[in-house]
Amino acid sequence: MSDHRDAVRSNAKYLRNVRPIDPEEICDYIEGSPHPAVVRQHLREMAVDLGLLERDDGTFVPVSDEPVSPRHGPVTQLPTSYERRLDDLLADRYGVNWHEDATGDLLRSTVRRFKSHYLEGRPVEYDDDVAAGYAIYHLPGYYAAVQYALDDLAERGLLDRSMRVLDIGAGVGGPALGLCEYLPDDSLLEYHAVEPSAAADILEELLDETGQNVHSTIHRTTAEAFDPAAVTDDNSDGFDPTAPDDGFDLILACNVLSEVDDPTAVLRSALELLAPDGTALAMAPADKNTSVGLRAVERDLEDERLWEPDELGLADGDSADGRHGRVTVYGPTVRLWPNERPSDRGWSFDVRPDLEVPRFQRKLDAATPESDDEHAPGEFVNVDVQFSYSQLRLDGQRRFDVALETSDWATMAEMERHVTNRIDIVAAKLSRSLSESDDDYSGRSSRSNPLFKISDGSEAIDHYAVLTNETELNRPLLEADYGDLCSFEQILALWNDDEGAYNLVVDENTIVDQLG
Repeated sequence: MSDHRDAVRSNAKYLRNVRPIDPEEICDYIEGSPHPAVVRQHLREMAVDLGLLERDDGTFVPVSDEPVSPRHGPVTQLPTSYERRLDDLLADRYGVNWHEDATGDLLRSTVRRFKSHYLEGRPVEYDDDVAAGYAIYHLPGYYAAVQYALDDLAERGLLDRSMRVLDIGAGVGGPALGLCEYLPDDSLLEYHAVEPSAAADILEELLDETGQNVHSTIHRTTAEAFDPAAVTDDNSDGFDPTAPDDGFDLILACNVLSEVDDPTAVLRSALELLAPDGTALAMAPADKNTSVGLRAVERDLEDERLWEPDELGLADGDSADGRHGRVTVYGPTVRLWPNERPSDRGWSFDVRPDLEVPRFQRKLDAATPESDDEHAPGEFVNVDVQFSYSQLRLDGQRRFDVALETSDWATMAEMERHVTNRIDIVAAKLSRSLSESDDDYSGRSSRSNPLFKISDGSEAIDHYAVLTNETELNRPLLEADYGDLCSFEQILALWNDDEGAYNLVVDENTIVDQLG
């Protein structure tokens, strides 16, 4: 069998740049003429090593070098295939009418319990019932959120069609399924999940619905105990994520850092497995505690050097930046001033359009007994897409590589001396309009004037842009997306003592431009 495998590899290497690799053809070139199904299985097992895609006709071709293009339009729903698979899993586990009677009551009480524990900051133990409830309530939103965060990378050609991915705390698979859906059909994905809880059983089922070019492995261990040798042992091409010049192209740490004892240590360990040109994407729910906690981890790790020059084969004094160097914040938060870092509370999150209500949420909610006094219609429907995220790299790249000069622009670090003056600033827009809800993270009540959190990466106190008079020249503030960079000319700086923040007034005298 080993001889067959070596022969298949040798033939595949020769044919991959000549013509599509047909298992039936290779059989004729191998001593003993193994069955085509045996050859096909060998090709599948070495597809990642050889960079091969399996096509619907059963042949294998090299994966394209073209980067992944960004997605167009909003994420509207959880695909029917995943929705159906989860519904079937629930039916197998709890019965066809899983949403009714005692089993429905069990799942509804489970959702209520983990929501309550989460809001109180208490740990959640993921047994089979909690994992099922978590999938019902959270899977769709997490599936959508990760795709919006991936857009930042795809827009700049930083997602390849051939990727090795490590998913720390993969849970029931929302981010994993979102990633698989985001990648085009002609992509090759080697996916490693780290998940110790009962959620891994649901993840395994849902991954079966992904394409034939998704090669997945689940490591049923904690993030702290994960041994990268478990990945290395499965690869025959010498892949070693612990080596400075190797590693995972994308590392996900989604909705998990708030659930571990030392989130900074967990993410630091993950970053040590990142490829020189890879990205670590950490995500958190939009609520205050988890969002601020995520930003604190980002700031703890920023500027750390994970590898010393001698480990990179560099002479003393040579820069390791551009390979495995210092941890750099790629986005969505910005660092526009040399040697300046933000120290405000860092509460910033994106909001995207609601999803269509999946069938399993509608069924669980509609089956709530009328005698349930706690229930309000829609209690078990969760289609909001609100999330915080951080993208970290080790090659020095930032989404906006800008170094401002005080001769041209005012800095938020010195905003106190600009109060009551009109100034020019550059800042990233880090919120949707906060005037659209009664409970926004600025602490303000609903108001008519559009209000946005903005940042230049130097601030110690929150800054908000308030649009008091919309004109053609300041409308780009409304049109800018979350994380976009804007220049503001003749913006009025004011201090709001009640709210302990700076209000920067955008009026008829202010010119706003989106920067590239």
